[in-house]
Amino acid sequence: MHVLLTGASGVVGRFVLKRLLDDGCRVTILGRRPVEGFETGFCAYDLADLDPQLPPADALVHCALVHAPGKFRGGEGDDPEQFTRLNVDGTRRLFEAACKAGCRAIVFLSSRAVYGDHRRGETFSEADVPTPDTLYGDVKLAGEQALEGLCGPGLNGIVLRATGVYGVSPGLADHKWSGLFKEFAAGVPIEPRKATEVHGEDLAAAVALVLKKTGVLGAPFQVYNVSDLLLDRQELLALYATEAGLSFDGPAASAATPGEMMTDRLRALGWVPGGRDRLKTFVHSLARRGGAGT
Repeated sequence: MHVLLTGASGVVGRFVLKRLLDDGCRVTILGRRPVEGFETGFCAYDLADLDPQLPPADALVHCALVHAPGKFRGGEGDDPEQFTRLNVDGTRRLFEAACKAGCRAIVFLSSRAVYGDHRRGETFSEADVPTPDTLYGDVKLAGEQALEGLCGPGLNGIVLRATGVYGVSPGLADHKWSGLFKEFAAGVPIEPRKATEVHGEDLAAAVALVLKKTGVLGAPFQVYNVSDLLLDRQELLALYATEAGLSFDGPAASAATPGEMMTDRLRALGWVPGGRDRLKTFVHSLARRGGAGT
């Protein structure tokens, strides 16, 4: 299978890129520059392109997002209009170009943000009506709608609504908790927090799975939640302290519980995330490297 991939240089995109290559896919990166260390094709591309010209391919996986560095919610910075224009209009043009390039499947990396951050303590199902309350959530929902409008005979669209992604991406050193672990080890007070998480390899496995199942999923447009753990910082830092040989003086358990996404639909296809065993393996690997993973 020949797959076009956007966002390949990013944290999530690198996980997806490695998995696709490991599965024997031919991958062409769509972006500003190739990603070093991977054997892929390359096609210059930017979400600002008004008329993207893509090479013929079987499928597109869209992971790219124009945003302020290090931010998704709040990633519009000081220019929400440009953030919306690039990510909504650019995504729509990309999907249309992929259709012209012969793609019969498009996988769009969306977000749990489409459900809204106001739904604390609730359970989210793919059948729920999205109610985003951030511009980031609005933009992701608009991308979903653009894809749905193109689906039909000849094109299958798959949306993966992913939660926060942890793990060290292939080719990178830092990870989402690098700063947190450093501050904890230095004795900096840590605020309580609870969040949902999924390892990048498990998210990449979901991408590979839905691509493999394309054509037998039923309706031409499908939505799947991708989440694995409800994780309190207290638990995470206690685990890190044990593995790194540190005394634990961390935060109290968080009193606020975020909403959790049901993942039954994806699991029914055969998706099996790593759970707490994978989390423990990840933290143990950081401790063996002698630090927070940087």
